[in-house]
This record gives sequence, C-alpha cells and structure tokens, in this order.
Amino acid sequence: MILEKPAAIVDIGSNSVRLVVYAGASRIPAVVFNEKVMAGLGRDMNSRGAMTEEAQQRALAALRRFHILMREMEIGSAQVVATAAVREASNGPAFLDEVRAIGFEPLTLSGEQEGVMAGQGVLAGIPDADGIVGDLGGGSLELAEVSGGKVLRSASMPLGVLRLPPLIEEGGKAFAKRVESAVVDAGFGDGAGRSRPFYMVGGSWRSLARLDMLLSDYPLPITHHYEMAPDRPVEIQKAVEAVDKSNLKGTSLTLSRVPTLPRANLLLQLLVEQLQPGRLIVSSFGIREGLLYDALSPDQRARDPLIEAAREAGRGLGRFKQHGDLLDRWIAPVFDDPPTHARLRLAACLLADVAWQAHPDFRAERGVDMALHGNWVAIDGAGRVMIAAALSANFGGGRSFAEHPAARLCSKEQLDQAGRWGLAMRLGQRLGGGVAASLARSRLSVEGDMLRLTLEPEHAALYGETVARRHETLAKALGLKPEA
Repeated sequence: MILEKPAAIVDIGSNSVRLVVYAGASRIPAVVFNEKVMAGLGRDMNSRGAMTEEAQQRALAALRRFHILMREMEIGSAQVVATAAVREASNGPAFLDEVRAIGFEPLTLSGEQEGVMAGQGVLAGIPDADGIVGDLGGGSLELAEVSGGKVLRSASMPLGVLRLPPLIEEGGKAFAKRVESAVVDAGFGDGAGRSRPFYMVGGSWRSLARLDMLLSDYPLPITHHYEMAPDRPVEIQKAVEAVDKSNLKGTSLTLSRVPTLPRANLLLQLLVEQLQPGRLIVSSFGIREGLLYDALSPDQRARDPLIEAAREAGRGLGRFKQHGDLLDRWIAPVFDDPPTHARLRLAACLLADVAWQAHPDFRAERGVDMALHGNWVAIDGAGRVMIAAALSANFGGGRSFAEHPAARLCSKEQLDQAGRWGLAMRLGQRLGGGVAASLARSRLSVEGDMLRLTLEPEHAALYGETVARRHETLAKALGLKPEA
C-alpha cells in the first residue's frame, strides 16, 4: 500500500524542533525531507521552570517555516507532537497557543506515551525486537519493554542529556544512585532486561555509536542495527571525553551532539549496570516512526519492512513491470536456505534490476552501493553484505566483492551462498530479458548432479549462447553439471 500523499511529523522536542516528511510504501515510507532547528526549548529553562523567550522564538520561527513548506508540499496527513520541555514548562500552555496560531494542532505526549511511541518506532524498524528500549532525549529518558511485536509497558524519567550535568557533578556514586532509583521507581528494576537486547534510541546515542564505528573501523556508515557489547561504553569513555570538534571534519558525527556524548555514555554505563543487557543495539527509528507505525492496521504492521522497501525500490528503478517475487520463486528450488536467509534472497531478487541505467562497467558497483547504503531496516550489517554480494554477482561483478572492506562482516560461507544467489538471478534475468513471461514458462531445478533448466517447447529458442554460459557458470558454482 502506497501513501496517496506525503505524511509529515513535526516533533517539538526539548533540544530540537524537526520536520520530517515521508512518502512511498505505508509500512516503511521513505524520508523525502528532514530538517531540524536546535531551538533548545529545554536547555535554558529559567529558575521558574519556564522556557526562555529566545528559545521559544527560535522554535516558533522554525514552525512557521515548516507550516509553509508543508502546505506547498501538499501534505496529506500531519502529526505535531511536543515532548518533555513543553510538557513540563510553566509557560508550556502559552507556547502551545502560539503554535496553534501558526495553524498547527499540537499534541503534548505524556512521558508514558513517549515511551510507547519510541517502542513502536523500534518495532517498526526491528520487528522481532525483544528487550528494553531506551529513548534518550534532551529532557527525559523513556524506557519501554517490547516483545512479540508489542510494547508491554513504558515509563519516563527526568534523565535527558540536558538535565544530566548537575546530577553528574554530584559525584559518581550519587549519580549512580539517582539512576538506580529512577529505574527502580519506573518499574524496570525487576530484571526483565537481563541478557536481552537494549535498544538505543535518540541522537546522542546514535552519535555515540558513530564514534564507536570510527574507533573500531567499522566498514559501513549505517547506525541502524549497529551492535555494541555491553561493556563497550566503559571501554570507550576516555575516547568519548577526548573528542575534539576540530578533528571531526569529514566524519559522520554531528558537531552539535559532541558536548552531550560524555554524559550520554555515562548514563548508558549505569543503565547497563542496572538492566544487565546482553547486547546494545542502535535503532534509528524512534518516536516519529512510532507515530506512523501506530496508525497502521494490524495487516500493514505484519508486513516485512525490508521486503516492502526493496519491492518499492525495485518497482521504481526497474526496466519493466517489477517481477522480483517471481524471480525468487524461480531460483528458490536450487537453494535450501533457512528463513533468515530466504528473506535476504528475496530482497536481493526484488532489487535485481535496479542498476540497469548505469554504464555496464559500473552496474555491479551501483548494486553494491544500494545494498550497503540503502535506507533499509529490519536488517543488520551482515545481511546488507549478503544482499550486496548477491547483487554484485547478478550485475557481473564476479568475485570482486570478496575484496570489499564490508565483506569481513560475513563468513566465507555466507558470501559464497549470496554469490550463488546472484548467479542464479543473473541467469533468470538473461533468460527472460528482464520480464516475467519466460520465467513463468520455465523451471530451474536440481536433479541428481544436474542443474536442469526446463523450457516449454515453444520457448526452446530462448536457450541462446549467453543463457547457456550463465547456466554453466551457476552449475559450476553449485558443484553441478548444466542440462537443458
């Protein structure tokens, strides 16, 4: 299902005010516009707990711009939400009146609602998430337990990055005690997080992950689904404290997040002590995506976001009517893949025609780039690499992908299997000329030590020299003999 018109989320947060516009498949819409202004509504609260006039005017100026942009973009649906700073400020109601005067209808989320939406966001991008979600914002920290595709519970604590400095200044033991008390009071001191993943949501923790990726020479620039060991925050604390803005040019780190990194990392260490997670997993999806996910029907939520996104990309970039599902069914009899790999193979097939517009010498490179750097979710680094290896082979890259820096995220067995998928895809694409009819009237199968390609008599002439060569290449990769 495709969104008829773009959808927009306006997020009035404690640190930033942001407009994100989405379009495409409703299950996993693509971001077509994203702009934020660091208004700092929660950064400069005065002694009366009020947002400063300067911060309010920065936010309102941004919102006026957003309102005009949304009208000109012909937005179909919009949600405007405010979080901790506006919720808790003494002048929050007056500020919201000014937001309404612009033309918006803002909804102030409670702390519990924030946690639920953050949990929904994680489920939108990691459907099998099973653990504790931590959403670190400027004014608050939300915890939510997710399992079985649902948010089971959530709570909010006044531990946002803008509020941490005075707590940290009390000393390590006092800070640790405050965090422990907050976790227990929120109902998360029951051991439910032990040995389960802890899902990190929020800009400060994403920046922390980017720093760790730089330190560990991680070969992909994608933070979503990036994993860290539970003891990693302790190991990198000195590096976090030594980060210098002047040395960050050319990196993926956001300079405005640098000052918050040490305190965000200290908080993460204390949460690890309290929750005892088995892994730390970054989610680039949070409240905004949770709001979109919350509006979906159960049937729409059940769809695989990786497959939906790959199908949409294939539909938009392919030469003819998209037929990746048929291509996958055509090559499937040759492979005995577990479900986790079968869905990666399907995703690769859905993308099998996306690089045709590139020069033939660069099609493999284009396919690899799309697999490694595309805005995919519900997939980890190794999964991206397997799809990349398949597309490389599909577009004639041969064995060159094995030398790619990202290849080290997979085992040789995984790379070899993905390469065989690609060779099978390449055969199917050549046989049918990129359209479905000839695939529907032929069959690829393994019979004994033979890789048999069966064609209906009236289509026998399709077995030309190029098809025969690709048939032979695939058979050899499978340790079989070709037969047609």
